[in-house]
Amino acid sequence: MATHHQVLIIGGGTGGIMAAAQLKKQQPQLTIGLIDPAETHYYQPAWTLVGANTYKFEDTARPMKSLIPKGVNWIKEYANKFEPEQNKVITKNGNEYLYDYLVVCPGLKNDTSLVEGLSEAIDKGVVCSNYTDPKHTWEVIKNFKGGTALFTQPTTPIKCGGAPQKIMYLAAEAFKRNGVHKKTNIVFATPGTVIFGIKSIAKTLMEVVDRHDISLNFGYKLVAVDGKAQIAWYEMADHEKYYNKKDNIKVIKDGDRIGIKFDMMHLAPPQTAPEFIKNSPFALDTGWMNVDKHTLQSPDYRNVFGLGDVCGLPTAKTGAAIRKQTPIVVANILKLMEINAITNKQYNGYSSCPLVTGYGKMVLAEFDYDQNFTPDPKLKQMLVFNSDKEHWRLWMLKKYILPYLYWNKMMKGIDV
Repeated sequence: MATHHQVLIIGGGTGGIMAAAQLKKQQPQLTIGLIDPAETHYYQPAWTLVGANTYKFEDTARPMKSLIPKGVNWIKEYANKFEPEQNKVITKNGNEYLYDYLVVCPGLKNDTSLVEGLSEAIDKGVVCSNYTDPKHTWEVIKNFKGGTALFTQPTTPIKCGGAPQKIMYLAAEAFKRNGVHKKTNIVFATPGTVIFGIKSIAKTLMEVVDRHDISLNFGYKLVAVDGKAQIAWYEMADHEKYYNKKDNIKVIKDGDRIGIKFDMMHLAPPQTAPEFIKNSPFALDTGWMNVDKHTLQSPDYRNVFGLGDVCGLPTAKTGAAIRKQTPIVVANILKLMEINAITNKQYNGYSSCPLVTGYGKMVLAEFDYDQNFTPDPKLKQMLVFNSDKEHWRLWMLKKYILPYLYWNKMMKGIDV
């Protein structure tokens, strides 16, 4: 016998807990089920700071059971298959769950198999990633003795597109503190064409790049990592260009590939939609979930909504995006229950990337679908009037205020 819930939520990350908490707050009598097998919920935005030894990893973790809102049925299983015609989700255990409304927010997965050799190399030796093991990142940075420090990212969308840069700027300052910067070359290799899509933010970041004498390699598509030989292999895009190019970095050519010899490497692994989403009736050709970019409703199933990183939306995958998306999904579900129609509320693509540029310094990039720079008016209350410039108050926001708001407001269904 299948268990029935009025609302079924797939995923206990930021989107899932927020949606459950907001629904319960507004309609306490709703029967809500949340499917997620994880025992621990992580505040991942702080992992950048963990990788730079300025935040404790333990403080980013809370038991999942402490966050599931009261009255929500936590189903500790893996969702495996959707049958939306029957309003049904089947788990890996073969259990069936029926719903009136479905919220799909399982996040994304790190897929190291998309880069040859990466599964064997990541989180070992001098290859590190804040996305998978930020404690190892700090070990690598702390023990670095000079040479080529390579920072790189994949061709897939990733959580917070600025994260591979943030740790680079922090590492550059750590190298200065450790006295190894004079014998270090820092290289940022990216498949992109610019350091950041918003011009005023890019201008500030280029000043940081100059401050640390960082070499920028654009049009570099990571295809393989040889952990033992310490070589990252790239194929070149047609927009290959350089800024502050260094001649003393060891580069190897092999057919169409270019290899950079590194003494440490930090990377964001390729990231994709989870397999059960790729194989679902909700998936786009890219594997990401197909939703209306303003209402977050499935175009094929009007009682199904997507939320967060899993959605194929033309904006950055961040917790800040989820903060703006969740109230729209919640309002639409409640309105559908009431009058069988959605609200006129629309998500404008808002996302934000807190770009840490050093210890005690940060820039805050906030933007929408059209890449308009859209600073939050509340920043003025913090006496921050130019959030596209480096500011210590923004660092305080990142390190202290945002984690507080996350655990004490967002996770409890309070709109912030």
